[in-house]
Amino acid sequence: MGASQSTSQAPPRALHVLRVTPASPAAAAALEPFFDFIVGFRDAAPAGPDHLPASTPIDAAKLEHIVESREGKTLDLLVWNSKSQATRVVPITPSREWAQRASSSAAHDANAKPSLLGLSMRMCEPELALDNVWHVLDVLEGSPAEDAGLVPYGDWVIGWAGGVLAAEGDFYDVVEAHIGKPLRVYVYSYDFDTIREVVLVPNREWGGEGLLGCVFGSVPSPALCFTC
Repeated sequence: MGASQSTSQAPPRALHVLRVTPASPAAAAALEPFFDFIVGFRDAAPAGPDHLPASTPIDAAKLEHIVESREGKTLDLLVWNSKSQATRVVPITPSREWAQRASSSAAHDANAKPSLLGLSMRMCEPELALDNVWHVLDVLEGSPAEDAGLVPYGDWVIGWAGGVLAAEGDFYDVVEAHIGKPLRVYVYSYDFDTIREVVLVPNREWGGEGLLGCVFGSVPSPALCFTC
């Protein structure tokens, strides 16, 4: 995936990678949801209208223009990772072929334009992007959290199908809105350094305290704990 350059300082603005579609160019390039931020684009060719030096801020419109112009050709994305605190070069080849193969056996909108990269992003300040994640401290027996396989102390809820959790109360609000309905959350495992999708079904009928039967600690405020 190219060399990494260590830097302890987060970039001021970047495109936050939220989801990576399986079998897509983004998946083949090993882009990591939630922890990766696209900060720029590197090109060995002479500067031109779609040349983006590392020091130039990137936004969704610029990236879309660059990706469209490089369909079928390898381009180097500059990606900062919040875990390693390093920027690396990620070669990626924009293509629609993967989406066309996937849609051949599934219902799809004939007018929809296939994605060239297969990822979802949002513009953000990386330093604040994961301010509100939830550390699993305890899981009650027989609870929805236990049924979903949440692991005390090893798991962190870092987002849900609707995106990141931008404020301290967001997770509780999302859980309340999904009583009796499947809630897809993204969970980071500290033990295995992996992200997995977990389906929770909040309810009050499981026989214990809370909708999930799980004690969470808020980060960056570990002292703030609550049962959900």
